[in-house]
Amino acid sequence: MLEALHEIWPEAPLYTAVYNPTTAPWAKKFQVIPSFLNKFPLAKKHHEAYPWLTPLAFESFAFSGYDVVISVTSAEAKGIITRPSTLHLCYCLTPTRYLWSGYEEYFRQPFLKFLSQPVITYLRRWDKTAAQRPDTFIAISKNVQKRIKKYYGRESEVIYPPVDIKKFEIPALPAGRRNSKLETSNFFLVVSRLVPYKKVDIVVGAFNQLGWPLKIIGSGSEGRRLKIMAKPNIEFLGQLTDEELLGYYQNCRALIFPQVEDFGLVPLEAQACGKPVIALKGGGALETVIEKRTGTFFYPQTPTALIKRLKEFKINNYRAEDCRENAERFSKEIFKKNFKKEVEKLTK
Repeated sequence: MLEALHEIWPEAPLYTAVYNPTTAPWAKKFQVIPSFLNKFPLAKKHHEAYPWLTPLAFESFAFSGYDVVISVTSAEAKGIITRPSTLHLCYCLTPTRYLWSGYEEYFRQPFLKFLSQPVITYLRRWDKTAAQRPDTFIAISKNVQKRIKKYYGRESEVIYPPVDIKKFEIPALPAGRRNSKLETSNFFLVVSRLVPYKKVDIVVGAFNQLGWPLKIIGSGSEGRRLKIMAKPNIEFLGQLTDEELLGYYQNCRALIFPQVEDFGLVPLEAQACGKPVIALKGGGALETVIEKRTGTFFYPQTPTALIKRLKEFKINNYRAEDCRENAERFSKEIFKKNFKKEVEKLTK
Protein backbone atom coordinates (compact mmCIF):
# COMPACT_ATOMS: atom_id res chain seq x y z
CA MET A 1 0.00 0.00 0.00
CA LEU A 2 2.76 2.44 0.95
CA GLU A 3 4.75 1.44 -2.11
CA ALA A 4 1.72 2.17 -4.31
CA LEU A 5 1.33 5.62 -2.73
CA HIS A 6 5.06 6.15 -3.25
CA GLU A 7 4.59 5.46 -6.97
CA ILE A 8 1.96 8.23 -7.13
CA TRP A 9 4.04 10.74 -5.14
CA PRO A 10 7.68 9.51 -5.28
CA GLU A 11 9.15 12.64 -3.65
CA ALA A 12 6.94 12.46 -0.55
CA PRO A 13 8.87 11.42 2.59
CA LEU A 14 7.57 8.75 4.95
CA TYR A 15 7.17 9.80 8.58
CA THR A 16 6.90 6.98 11.11
CA ALA A 17 7.10 6.45 14.87
CA VAL A 18 9.85 3.83 14.56
CA TYR A 19 11.87 2.46 11.66
CA ASN A 20 13.92 -0.71 11.50
CA PRO A 21 15.68 -1.02 8.10
CA THR A 22 16.40 -4.68 8.76
CA THR A 23 12.76 -5.72 9.09
CA ALA A 24 11.45 -3.20 6.54
CA PRO A 25 13.89 -3.40 3.61
CA TRP A 26 11.11 -2.33 1.21
CA ALA A 27 11.23 1.16 2.78
CA LYS A 28 14.75 1.88 1.53
CA LYS A 29 13.25 3.55 -1.54
CA PHE A 30 11.62 6.16 0.75
CA GLN A 31 13.08 9.10 2.56
CA VAL A 32 12.18 7.77 6.03
CA ILE A 33 11.86 10.18 8.96
CA PRO A 34 11.40 8.38 12.31
CA SER A 35 10.34 10.05 15.55
CA PHE A 36 12.26 10.44 18.81
CA LEU A 37 10.80 7.08 19.87
CA ASN A 38 13.19 5.35 17.49
CA LYS A 39 16.00 5.92 20.00
CA PHE A 40 14.22 4.21 22.92
CA PRO A 41 15.32 0.72 24.06
CA LEU A 42 13.62 -2.09 22.10
CA ALA A 43 11.28 0.40 20.38
CA LYS A 44 12.31 -0.65 16.86
CA LYS A 45 11.02 -4.18 17.49
CA HIS A 46 8.43 -3.66 20.24
CA HIS A 47 6.94 -0.20 19.90
CA GLU A 48 3.77 -1.54 21.57
CA ALA A 49 5.70 -1.40 24.87
CA TYR A 50 5.38 2.41 24.71
CA PRO A 51 1.65 2.95 24.07
CA TRP A 52 1.57 6.22 26.03
CA LEU A 53 4.51 7.68 24.07
CA THR A 54 3.47 6.77 20.52
CA PRO A 55 0.79 9.50 20.39
CA LEU A 56 3.41 12.06 21.42
CA ALA A 57 5.77 10.72 18.77
CA PHE A 58 3.32 11.55 15.98
CA GLU A 59 2.31 14.87 17.52
CA SER A 60 5.99 15.88 17.56
CA PHE A 61 6.24 15.99 13.75
CA ALA A 62 5.98 19.33 11.94
CA PHE A 63 4.14 19.43 8.60
CA SER A 64 4.07 23.18 7.96
CA GLY A 65 5.74 22.78 4.57
CA TYR A 66 3.11 20.47 3.09
CA ASP A 67 -0.17 21.09 1.26
CA VAL A 68 -1.38 17.50 1.76
CA VAL A 69 -0.50 14.92 4.41
CA ILE A 70 -1.78 11.34 4.22
CA SER A 71 -1.78 9.32 7.43
CA VAL A 72 -1.95 5.57 6.82
CA THR A 73 -2.85 4.08 10.15
CA SER A 74 -4.75 1.77 12.45
CA ALA A 75 -3.64 3.69 15.52
CA GLU A 76 -1.79 6.87 16.41
CA ALA A 77 -0.68 8.40 13.09
CA LYS A 78 -4.06 10.04 12.58
CA GLY A 79 -3.19 12.22 15.61
CA ILE A 80 -0.65 14.32 13.71
CA ILE A 81 -1.14 18.07 14.03
CA THR A 82 -1.37 20.10 10.82
CA ARG A 83 -2.05 23.72 9.94
CA PRO A 84 -5.58 24.74 8.85
CA SER A 85 -4.29 25.24 5.29
CA THR A 86 -2.94 21.67 5.09
CA LEU A 87 -5.28 18.87 3.98
CA HIS A 88 -4.97 15.88 6.32
CA LEU A 89 -6.41 12.75 4.76
CA CYS A 90 -6.48 9.61 6.93
CA TYR A 91 -6.40 6.25 5.16
CA CYS A 92 -7.74 4.18 8.03
CA LEU A 93 -6.87 0.48 8.26
CA THR A 94 -9.22 0.20 11.26
CA PRO A 95 -9.98 2.26 14.38
CA THR A 96 -7.23 1.50 16.90
CA ARG A 97 -7.77 -2.24 17.31
CA TYR A 98 -6.32 -2.70 20.79
CA LEU A 99 -8.56 0.04 22.19
CA TRP A 100 -11.83 -0.85 20.46
CA SER A 101 -12.77 -3.91 18.38
CA GLY A 102 -9.83 -6.05 19.55
CA TYR A 103 -9.58 -4.77 23.11
CA GLU A 104 -10.31 -8.03 24.98
CA GLU A 105 -8.10 -10.14 22.71
CA TYR A 106 -5.16 -7.75 22.84
CA PHE A 107 -4.99 -7.25 26.58
CA ARG A 108 -4.93 -10.97 27.27
CA GLN A 109 -1.26 -10.83 26.32
CA PRO A 110 0.83 -11.18 29.52
CA PHE A 111 3.26 -8.32 28.78
CA LEU A 112 0.36 -5.85 28.49
CA LYS A 113 -1.51 -6.75 31.66
CA PHE A 114 0.50 -4.18 33.62
CA LEU A 115 -1.42 -1.38 31.91
CA SER A 116 -3.94 0.02 34.37
CA GLN A 117 -7.48 1.08 33.54
CA PRO A 118 -6.59 4.80 33.90
CA VAL A 119 -3.97 4.35 31.15
CA ILE A 120 -6.54 2.66 28.89
CA THR A 121 -9.05 5.42 29.61
CA TYR A 122 -6.43 8.05 28.73
CA LEU A 123 -5.52 6.29 25.48
CA ARG A 124 -9.17 5.95 24.43
CA ARG A 125 -9.80 9.62 25.16
CA TRP A 126 -6.73 10.62 23.16
CA ASP A 127 -7.72 8.30 20.30
CA LYS A 128 -11.19 9.83 19.98
CA THR A 129 -9.69 13.32 20.05
CA ALA A 130 -7.10 12.35 17.44
CA ALA A 131 -9.84 10.95 15.20
CA GLN A 132 -11.28 14.47 14.86
CA ARG A 133 -8.01 15.87 13.46
CA PRO A 134 -8.11 14.49 9.90
CA ASP A 135 -10.09 16.59 7.45
CA THR A 136 -11.41 13.44 5.82
CA PHE A 137 -11.32 9.67 6.28
CA ILE A 138 -10.91 6.94 3.69
CA ALA A 139 -11.59 3.38 4.88
CA ILE A 140 -9.99 0.22 3.44
CA SER A 141 -13.36 -1.57 3.42
CA LYS A 142 -17.04 -1.15 4.18
CA ASN A 143 -16.38 -3.18 7.31
CA VAL A 144 -13.88 -0.56 8.52
CA GLN A 145 -16.16 2.24 7.35
CA LYS A 146 -18.80 1.04 9.84
CA ARG A 147 -16.23 0.97 12.66
CA ILE A 148 -15.08 4.52 11.89
CA LYS A 149 -18.67 5.66 12.21
CA LYS A 150 -19.28 3.64 15.39
CA TYR A 151 -16.14 4.53 17.36
CA TYR A 152 -15.25 7.96 15.97
CA GLY A 153 -18.55 9.32 14.68
CA ARG A 154 -16.91 10.17 11.34
CA GLU A 155 -18.11 9.55 7.79
CA SER A 156 -15.70 8.04 5.26
CA GLU A 157 -15.25 6.94 1.67
CA VAL A 158 -14.00 3.44 0.77
CA ILE A 159 -10.94 2.74 -1.38
CA TYR A 160 -9.84 -0.88 -1.32
CA PRO A 161 -6.11 -1.64 -0.77
CA PRO A 162 -4.04 -2.98 -3.67
CA VAL A 163 -3.30 -6.64 -4.35
CA ASP A 164 -0.21 -7.64 -6.32
CA ILE A 165 -2.05 -9.47 -9.08
CA LYS A 166 1.11 -9.54 -11.21
CA LYS A 167 2.97 -11.58 -8.60
CA PHE A 168 0.01 -13.88 -7.92
CA GLU A 169 -1.42 -15.38 -11.11
CA ILE A 170 -3.09 -18.40 -12.63
CA PRO A 171 -0.51 -21.05 -13.65
CA ALA A 172 0.11 -21.44 -17.37
CA LEU A 173 -1.67 -24.37 -19.05
CA PRO A 174 -0.50 -26.51 -21.98
CA ALA A 175 -1.16 -25.01 -25.40
CA GLY A 176 -4.66 -25.53 -26.74
CA ARG A 177 -6.17 -26.23 -23.34
CA ARG A 178 -8.79 -23.88 -21.87
CA ASN A 179 -8.75 -22.91 -18.25
CA SER A 180 -12.53 -23.26 -17.87
CA LYS A 181 -12.52 -25.45 -14.76
CA LEU A 182 -10.18 -25.50 -11.80
CA GLU A 183 -7.60 -28.20 -11.53
CA THR A 184 -8.34 -30.68 -8.74
CA SER A 185 -5.70 -30.65 -6.00
CA ASN A 186 -5.61 -32.90 -2.97
CA PHE A 187 -4.86 -30.35 -0.26
CA PHE A 188 -6.53 -27.32 1.27
CA LEU A 189 -4.49 -24.30 2.31
CA VAL A 190 -4.26 -21.80 5.18
CA VAL A 191 -1.98 -18.75 4.87
CA SER A 192 -1.88 -16.81 8.11
CA ARG A 193 0.05 -15.55 11.07
CA LEU A 194 -0.39 -18.14 13.80
CA VAL A 195 -1.85 -15.87 16.48
CA PRO A 196 -5.06 -16.32 18.50
CA TYR A 197 -7.43 -14.01 16.61
CA LYS A 198 -6.66 -15.69 13.28
CA LYS A 199 -8.57 -18.78 14.57
CA VAL A 200 -6.39 -21.32 12.77
CA ASP A 201 -7.25 -23.75 15.59
CA ILE A 202 -10.77 -23.98 14.12
CA VAL A 203 -9.34 -25.25 10.83
CA VAL A 204 -7.00 -27.67 12.60
CA GLY A 205 -9.93 -29.01 14.64
CA ALA A 206 -11.99 -29.53 11.48
CA PHE A 207 -9.25 -31.32 9.56
CA ASN A 208 -8.38 -33.46 12.58
CA GLN A 209 -11.89 -34.87 12.26
CA LEU A 210 -11.95 -35.08 8.45
CA GLY A 211 -8.47 -36.53 8.00
CA TRP A 212 -8.08 -34.57 4.74
CA PRO A 213 -4.73 -33.02 3.67
CA LEU A 214 -4.18 -29.49 4.98
CA LYS A 215 -1.10 -27.29 4.58
CA ILE A 216 -0.55 -24.28 6.82
CA ILE A 217 1.83 -21.47 5.85
CA GLY A 218 2.91 -18.94 8.49
CA SER A 219 4.37 -18.64 11.96
CA GLY A 220 3.50 -17.04 15.28
CA SER A 221 2.87 -17.46 18.98
CA GLU A 222 0.23 -20.16 18.43
CA GLY A 223 2.51 -22.32 16.28
CA ARG A 224 3.63 -24.75 18.98
CA ARG A 225 0.13 -25.28 20.37
CA LEU A 226 -1.34 -25.87 16.92
CA LYS A 227 1.37 -28.39 16.01
CA ILE A 228 0.72 -30.34 19.21
CA MET A 229 -3.03 -30.56 18.52
CA ALA A 230 -2.69 -31.34 14.79
CA LYS A 231 -2.86 -34.87 13.38
CA PRO A 232 -0.42 -36.20 10.71
CA ASN A 233 -2.66 -35.11 7.80
CA ILE A 234 -1.83 -31.49 8.66
CA GLU A 235 1.52 -30.05 7.55
CA PHE A 236 3.09 -26.83 8.87
CA LEU A 237 5.34 -25.15 6.31
CA GLY A 238 6.46 -22.07 8.27
CA GLN A 239 7.48 -18.87 6.50
CA LEU A 240 7.99 -19.18 2.74
CA THR A 241 9.33 -16.98 -0.02
CA ASP A 242 6.82 -15.31 -2.35
CA GLU A 243 7.79 -17.76 -5.08
CA GLU A 244 7.16 -20.76 -2.83
CA LEU A 245 3.88 -19.27 -1.61
CA LEU A 246 2.74 -18.79 -5.21
CA GLY A 247 3.22 -22.49 -5.88
CA TYR A 248 1.00 -23.49 -2.97
CA TYR A 249 -1.69 -21.00 -3.96
CA GLN A 250 -1.69 -22.34 -7.52
CA ASN A 251 -1.85 -25.99 -6.50
CA CYS A 252 -4.24 -25.99 -3.55
CA ARG A 253 -7.84 -27.17 -3.76
CA ALA A 254 -9.08 -24.03 -2.02
CA LEU A 255 -7.95 -21.47 0.54
CA ILE A 256 -9.56 -21.52 3.99
CA PHE A 257 -10.00 -18.17 5.74
CA PRO A 258 -11.48 -18.67 9.25
CA GLN A 259 -11.05 -15.22 10.82
CA VAL A 260 -12.72 -11.81 10.84
CA GLU A 261 -10.42 -9.33 9.11
CA ASP A 262 -10.67 -5.61 8.45
CA PHE A 263 -10.12 -6.40 4.77
CA GLY A 264 -7.83 -9.39 4.17
CA LEU A 265 -5.39 -9.67 1.26
CA VAL A 266 -4.88 -13.44 1.43
CA PRO A 267 -8.28 -14.40 -0.09
CA LEU A 268 -7.58 -12.09 -3.02
CA GLU A 269 -4.08 -13.49 -3.55
CA ALA A 270 -5.62 -16.97 -3.76
CA GLN A 271 -8.31 -15.77 -6.18
CA ALA A 272 -5.67 -14.03 -8.30
CA CYS A 273 -4.14 -17.51 -8.67
CA GLY A 274 -7.51 -18.84 -9.81
CA LYS A 275 -8.48 -20.57 -6.57
CA PRO A 276 -11.75 -20.31 -4.62
CA VAL A 277 -12.00 -19.38 -0.95
CA ILE A 278 -13.91 -20.96 1.94
CA ALA A 279 -14.26 -18.06 4.37
CA LEU A 280 -15.96 -17.19 7.62
CA LYS A 281 -19.09 -15.18 6.87
CA GLY A 282 -17.93 -11.90 8.35
CA GLY A 283 -15.50 -9.00 8.05
CA GLY A 284 -13.73 -8.03 4.86
CA ALA A 285 -14.21 -11.42 3.20
CA LEU A 286 -17.83 -10.44 2.54
CA GLU A 287 -16.47 -7.77 0.19
CA THR A 288 -13.78 -9.83 -1.55
CA VAL A 289 -15.38 -13.27 -2.01
CA ILE A 290 -18.44 -13.75 -4.24
CA GLU A 291 -20.73 -16.48 -2.94
CA LYS A 292 -21.03 -19.47 -5.33
CA ARG A 293 -18.78 -17.74 -7.89
CA THR A 294 -15.35 -17.31 -6.29
CA GLY A 295 -15.95 -19.08 -2.99
CA THR A 296 -18.35 -19.91 -0.22
CA PHE A 297 -18.93 -19.01 3.43
CA PHE A 298 -19.36 -20.87 6.70
CA TYR A 299 -20.93 -19.72 9.94
CA PRO A 300 -20.69 -19.80 12.93
CA GLN A 301 -16.96 -19.76 13.65
CA THR A 302 -16.72 -23.42 14.70
CA PRO A 303 -15.08 -26.62 13.36
CA THR A 304 -18.56 -28.13 12.92
CA ALA A 305 -19.74 -25.33 10.64
CA LEU A 306 -16.51 -25.49 8.62
CA ILE A 307 -16.76 -29.28 8.24
CA LYS A 308 -20.30 -28.94 6.92
CA ARG A 309 -19.22 -26.42 4.29
CA LEU A 310 -16.15 -28.47 3.32
CA LYS A 311 -18.29 -31.55 2.70
CA GLU A 312 -20.60 -29.48 0.49
CA PHE A 313 -17.73 -27.84 -1.42
CA LYS A 314 -17.41 -28.94 -5.07
CA ILE A 315 -14.30 -27.77 -6.90
CA ASN A 316 -15.98 -28.12 -10.31
CA ASN A 317 -18.50 -25.41 -9.40
CA TYR A 318 -15.79 -22.75 -9.74
CA ARG A 319 -13.85 -21.36 -12.70
CA ALA A 320 -10.31 -20.03 -12.41
CA GLU A 321 -11.20 -17.12 -14.72
CA ASP A 322 -13.98 -15.98 -12.40
CA CYS A 323 -11.68 -16.00 -9.39
CA ARG A 324 -8.99 -14.11 -11.28
CA GLU A 325 -11.46 -11.57 -12.66
CA ASN A 326 -12.71 -10.79 -9.16
CA ALA A 327 -9.17 -10.27 -7.84
CA GLU A 328 -8.39 -7.88 -10.68
CA ARG A 329 -10.93 -5.42 -9.25
CA PHE A 330 -8.38 -4.82 -6.46
CA SER A 331 -5.27 -4.24 -8.59
CA LYS A 332 -2.59 -1.72 -7.70
CA GLU A 333 -3.38 0.34 -10.79
CA ILE A 334 -7.03 0.70 -9.79
CA PHE A 335 -5.98 1.64 -6.23
CA LYS A 336 -3.58 4.31 -7.52
CA LYS A 337 -6.19 5.74 -9.90
CA ASN A 338 -8.89 5.92 -7.20
CA PHE A 339 -6.60 7.37 -4.54
CA LYS A 340 -5.13 10.05 -6.79
CA LYS A 341 -8.61 10.98 -8.00
CA GLU A 342 -9.83 11.38 -4.40
CA VAL A 343 -6.91 13.62 -3.41
CA GLU A 344 -7.36 15.76 -6.52
CA LYS A 345 -11.07 16.12 -5.74
CA LEU A 346 -10.33 17.23 -2.16
CA THR A 347 -7.67 19.75 -3.18
CA LYS A 348 -9.65 21.56 -5.91
